[in-house]
This record gives sequence, structure tokens and C-alpha cells, in this order.
Amino acid sequence: MLKRTRALLASLAFGVLAAVAHAQGTGAAALPAPVASAAEAGSLDDRIQAAKADVISLNRDLMVLEEELLFPASTQVAVFVSMDVGLMFDLESVQIKLDDKLVSNYLYTPPEVQALHRGGVQRVYLGNLKAGKHEIVAFFTGKGPHERDYKRGTTIRFDKATDPKYIELQIKDDQNKLQPDFVVKMWQ
Repeated sequence: MLKRTRALLASLAFGVLAAVAHAQGTGAAALPAPVASAAEAGSLDDRIQAAKADVISLNRDLMVLEEELLFPASTQVAVFVSMDVGLMFDLESVQIKLDDKLVSNYLYTPPEVQALHRGGVQRVYLGNLKAGKHEIVAFFTGKGPHERDYKRGTTIRFDKATDPKYIELQIKDDQNKLQPDFVVKMWQ
């Protein structure tokens, strides 16, 4: 079904582009000596822009449909990373293992870390998971207090039902211990 939808979108886009090319070619051939008026050229440009907007809208709808088909809500699991103030930990990478299988390994750039500091949340994994008991292990690597290399892991065991499961890995500063703290939050 997904291949058929993609083929339909591709043929529609090709058809729109072919019609635009034909209209441009026909307009030039039909007017041998005089140049087309500005109103006709503006009308053609408006039609081209409308066709482009339609293709973009169809592409967005196709991407949503593709995600719904590939990751149905009954089996969907998503893992996110967020940071609190982050004064005690400078994040460099995150590694996610799901049921002893590496599913994500992400290396952060400075702008991405700044976005997390400003309240951003990053999805580091989206996949399918059957109902039952599962375990996620997350490893965080970066610079800790006093510019020391810091690697810390956290583990969570959870039950996956038929509802989608959203898991947030939060990096927070623990002022009492003067160290970063890694908290796992389950969303419903």
C-alpha cells in the first residue's frame, strides 16, 4: 500500500511538472512574434506555485501516512532526550540499547546541545515493540564537573501494552551532590 501511495504521488508530481512544461512550451510556440503579456506570465507563475504547494502538501500527508503504517500506535515506542539547566554536564553522545540490542547511537554538535539547554527535546529512537516486559539501557557520555570525562548509564524496565509508549531520558543537575542526575520519565 505504501509503495502504491508513493507511486501515485510520484506520478502526480510528474504529471504536474509535465503539464507546466507543456504549458510553457505551448505558450511560446503559439506566440511566434510577440512576447506573452505580463498578465499571462503571472497567471502561469501562479499556477506553477499552486501546483508546487499541492505537491508539498501531498508529500507531508504521505510522510504522516508512512509513519502511521510503519509505526502503528499499538506497537510504537519512542525515546526522547531532554536537559535541565545542564551546568554540571556537557553532553557529547547518547547510546540506547533496547532489550540488549543497540537501537540508537547519537553524537551531539554544540548547537544541538544548546537547543537542549533551551528546553528542546530530541527523539533519539522510534520503533516497534511487541507487548510484554522490556528493558532500556541508556549511556550518556560527556564532560562532568571539573571538565572530567563522564560516562553514566541508566536502566529502566517497563511493560509495553497495546498503547504507544513514550520514554523521556532527562539530564538534570543535582545541586546536593554537585553532579548530573539522569532520570527516566514514562509518558502516557
